[in-house]
Amino acid sequence: MTVQGAKALEDELKHLKTVMRPQITDAIATARELGDLKENAEYHAAREQQGMVEARINDIEGRLSAAQIIDITTLPHSGKVIFGVTVELCNLDNDETVSYQIVGEDEADFKQGKVSVTSPIARALIGKEEGEVVPVHTPNGVVEYEILEVQHL
Repeated sequence: MTVQGAKALEDELKHLKTVMRPQITDAIATARELGDLKENAEYHAAREQQGMVEARINDIEGRLSAAQIIDITTLPHSGKVIFGVTVELCNLDNDETVSYQIVGEDEADFKQGKVSVTSPIARALIGKEEGEVVPVHTPNGVVEYEILEVQHL
């Protein structure tokens, strides 16, 4: 996991514990005051939301406790594609350039240019160096990319 990914999870965890938990507790207390719990939709909705929040808290805590956090900025630049780097690529079919950061599965967001280390493009790039041409197997066939630059951002 990258430093940014860990920070995002820590921020979400803090929000869930300090904002969402108290809100749900208040909602449950308010719903209990309304009377019969068997037919109280507000109570059941609040309890369901509480269950989802607690499950997410447990999930995040588990991920953070098992995560190996890598700060790519502290590693020496070798020109080699490794986890955490940002890679600038040129599609040799249409000369279009794209940039992707290789991140953990939890952090992947293609729209933000973050691809999972387990994605086909990342698996093809890992271990390659600047200047190499890399074939990437996509659903539309094989696409060849040239690695223009590897950045430790």
